[in-house]
Amino acid sequence: MMNETIICAVGNVATKPVFRDLASGPSARFRLAVTTRYLDREKNEWTDGHTNFFTVWARRQLATNVTASLDVGDPVIVQGRLKVREDVREGQNWVSADLDAVAIGHDLTRGTSAFRRPGRPEPETSAAGPQQPEPNWETSPGGSGTESAQREPEPAAVT
Repeated sequence: MMNETIICAVGNVATKPVFRDLASGPSARFRLAVTTRYLDREKNEWTDGHTNFFTVWARRQLATNVTASLDVGDPVIVQGRLKVREDVREGQNWVSADLDAVAIGHDLTRGTSAFRRPGRPEPETSAAGPQQPEPNWETSPGGSGTESAQREPEPAAVT
């Protein structure tokens, strides 16, 4: 899509990620609190300013990883497409800012993190019994490659 507004927001996870397994694939959402900080020169100390809240949406594998990795209070960096929505609810105008996340990670300037790749699912064994060994696809020495492949002997059934 052209002319999308891609932003990078640095803040804290404000709500526990909510995971949903939808027909279109996994989806997760959480609220992100982004607070500005500035140096108050009169007091000579850092002061918190206004806090903006974003609803962060994650899809597919990112949704699964967000649910397994993030907790309330975690410092994170979110890159995504900004979508500002205006709505009228009970006679009042509401404005919400959503981020359709492309990438999410812990903010390593404020702590450490241990990266783990998601595990691959184990192949399911069939209820029909033990798996058959893979055939030996090597051709016999001196063969032209057009002969039928030799097979390993089948295991004997135990009764």
